[in-house]
Amino acid sequence: MHGSPHIVSDVMTHTVVAVGRDAPFKDIVNLMGQWKVSALPVLEGEGRVIGVVSEADLLPKEEFRDSDPDRFTQRARLTDLAKAGALTARELMSTPAVTVHPDATLAEAARTMAQRKVKRLPVVNEQGMLEGVVSRGDLLKVFLRTDDDIAEEVRHEVVAELFPAPVEPIEVKVSHGVVTLTGRIRDTSMVPVAARLVRAIEGVVDVECHLTSASALTGTR
Repeated sequence: MHGSPHIVSDVMTHTVVAVGRDAPFKDIVNLMGQWKVSALPVLEGEGRVIGVVSEADLLPKEEFRDSDPDRFTQRARLTDLAKAGALTARELMSTPAVTVHPDATLAEAARTMAQRKVKRLPVVNEQGMLEGVVSRGDLLKVFLRTDDDIAEEVRHEVVAELFPAPVEPIEVKVSHGVVTLTGRIRDTSMVPVAARLVRAIEGVVDVECHLTSASALTGTR
């Protein structure tokens, strides 16, 4: 799309803090606090991602610190109880790591986050080597696009393609990310298509189509 950041590599954070599999519990907590992140990739070798340690992996140590879980809880939460006694990233990490490739679309990354219930995704290449991290906040950067930038893309990528010869010029207005199309066209069956294509443009919050039939000019039906 015209000038639109639409893949993970466009918005990801390239400078990433990570830990090795033998990183101690307290070092992990300190790094999360220092870098203000909720999860850290766990690496081995030259930088291959083998897992992720998140705040959720660390909390069982505090949750079960002064409790004696009953037998039902022990059976139901074996993994959490094991993490409560963990000392290193190797014992704490969730593996295999949920990752994304740098050429994935932002929509694909967002779906992965939603389905796997994670806030951050390590970005890895084909060999599984860490290249960056993308967060929920990174995916929302597309909504920082200016209204003028969005309007230009709508005119070039949607209006010019779907309505190359409109009955009258189609007006494109964008206010706070809401796109409004106004004008007369020859085929109103294309209106839903236009709305769908505009909505797919990154940074668009909503679409309002006020496109009427050319027959309205003559009063014919």
